[in-house]
Amino acid sequence: MSKQTPLHAAHQRAGASFTDFAGYDMPVRYESDLVEHHAVREAAGMFDLSHMAEISVVGAGAGDFLDYALSNKLSVLENHQAKYSLLLSPEGGVVDDLIVYRLAEDRYLIVANAANRDAAVTALSERTTGFDVTVRDESDDWALIAVQGPHSRLILEAAGIELAESLDELRYYRITTGTFNTEQVLIARTGYTGEDGYEVYVADTHAQALWDELEATGAGHGMRLCGLACRDTLRLEAGMPLYGHELSLEWTPQQAGLGKVVVAKESFVGMPALEPSATDARVLVGLVAEGKRAARAGYAVRSPEGDTIGEVTSGALSPTLGYPIAMAYVDPHYAELDTDLVVDVRGSDVGVRVQPLPFYQRKKAAS
Repeated sequence: MSKQTPLHAAHQRAGASFTDFAGYDMPVRYESDLVEHHAVREAAGMFDLSHMAEISVVGAGAGDFLDYALSNKLSVLENHQAKYSLLLSPEGGVVDDLIVYRLAEDRYLIVANAANRDAAVTALSERTTGFDVTVRDESDDWALIAVQGPHSRLILEAAGIELAESLDELRYYRITTGTFNTEQVLIARTGYTGEDGYEVYVADTHAQALWDELEATGAGHGMRLCGLACRDTLRLEAGMPLYGHELSLEWTPQQAGLGKVVVAKESFVGMPALEPSATDARVLVGLVAEGKRAARAGYAVRSPEGDTIGEVTSGALSPTLGYPIAMAYVDPHYAELDTDLVVDVRGSDVGVRVQPLPFYQRKKAAS
């Protein structure tokens, strides 16, 4: 039986359609995928992300531990700063991709993918030997609500949250504190949609009240409730990887275009990820096509001569751009920009062209 987030009743009242995702009964859409997608690009959308995993790392050795356990240098983070990181296997494959927040000198919060909660907690716990640190799975204590889009700041500022600092002063990839119904909340300026936005961490017992407050406030700013379907097309347009599609134990960070997330250190788990990939190792590329027929995950990518040279990992008809986009792993000889290839879309050949990632970038305001 699927688990439910603390906001499940709210989704039911809003008429959501549900799907099983990482063992949770999650809203896939409320109205339509297109309406929700465009709301995030043009105004704002609100997502329930309470299925995500939150892992605390606490102790005098927390920074040194994370430098050893993860792919980059986390000990250099300032308090309330965040960084994208990778949890690697000893062989250099990707166990999960993470956001790491430094909350205090001796306290970090790691946010992992819901499907990898157990794997992430286990791997981190196994790496604590020799470090003055405690790893604790706090996933069931938190609810997580994301408000994404150009109107997101207006909505957060108008909601009944007492902020420790003005959102004007909260830079990208930073986190701050606030109070809602006398309960402390954390507000991060991160996201997974390609738009500016915020993610609010709140105790699960206060999640319903905060969701209702944000929904009422957002109604006057064009905000829509959003499900997983539009979240997927938003992140695909932004060229953001999804674990199980673009990331897995099978692919190295270099193949996925994430080599910069792996930093040379004296010793860390996954050091083989620093080694150059084999010259024939497939690499992740962006693909675009004309028309309306979109490639989907698992579709074969072929050379113009008909040889299979790769496989699509994610694909959709882009709601923002109006044409099909996809990410795929292909043989490196076919990875140069503007290379013409073919995708087998349900038995028909569709021409595609290699293009840079991301497909979409918002116009950034001052941060």
